[in-house]
Amino acid sequence: MSKSIENIERKNNKRQKAIKNLLTALLYLSPALIIMGAFLFYPMIKTLYYSFFVTNSRGETIRYIGLEHYLYLFESQAFRTSMKATFLFALYTVPTTIILSLFLAIIANEKVKGIPFFRVVFSSTLGISVAAGATIWLLLFHPSLGVFNSLLNAIGISDIQWLTSPNWALISVSITTIWMNIGFNFIILLGGLQNISEELYESAKIDGAGYWNQLFNITIPMLSPTLFFVSVVTIINSFQSFGQIDILTGGGPNNSTNLIVYSIYREAFENGFFGSASAQAIVLFALVLVFTFIQFKVGEKKVHYQ
Repeated sequence: MSKSIENIERKNNKRQKAIKNLLTALLYLSPALIIMGAFLFYPMIKTLYYSFFVTNSRGETIRYIGLEHYLYLFESQAFRTSMKATFLFALYTVPTTIILSLFLAIIANEKVKGIPFFRVVFSSTLGISVAAGATIWLLLFHPSLGVFNSLLNAIGISDIQWLTSPNWALISVSITTIWMNIGFNFIILLGGLQNISEELYESAKIDGAGYWNQLFNITIPMLSPTLFFVSVVTIINSFQSFGQIDILTGGGPNNSTNLIVYSIYREAFENGFFGSASAQAIVLFALVLVFTFIQFKVGEKKVHYQ
């Protein structure tokens, strides 16, 4: 009988200790939880709430309509065009950014005199704001004064309407985005390369492995955790691109660059349809969540953490 009482008391003590530890942890986490609640969770809940209502121009709810906004979106040709442009933009930017960043990181990882200068140059886009970067490329793409058309004219090729042609506008915005994202990805990948042990390369050289053999059998597998992180972040960023689109094309021409984030902005702050914009935001959240989940389920299996 005494043993059972002791066991009960021991379990109660453990439970009380666990509750005390939980409360202590929540106390230390409370500032972060309050900030996340105010700036992340509350806006998400409010967005979901708005998506079920018709609102006025001040964002006040007028009438509950349930899922009508969502049904309208999937029947809307404009929304389908926006989704198509978003997926094409991600297809253009994500693989190209990762490949170019990896190429530059491999070059910058070589032990060559003067390489620190090139590391600074390759990572310099990280220090340029979206507004400044987009303005630079706006001048480069200028139809009459831009550098690109001047170079094309010099070799006998007629001008390209980089930002005013539906066939070229999305490509032009994609080029700008790739340039702006290279700096961040380059630094992350270079850090991953420098963490690979030199002993692996020395052993491979002793075994007679050449440069390409080392690249595909040592560098890429050992860099896979960093590549996985970069791919997840780059895909999320591609779905959230806004500034360069607003400055370069404003979603045009003919909505060819009206990506879903820009469509949300126009629907809410230009047209005043906050309910419809909220529904689009929820769809965007679901898309990013699905793509991230797929990456973790499929891509993480090919990651070599050691």
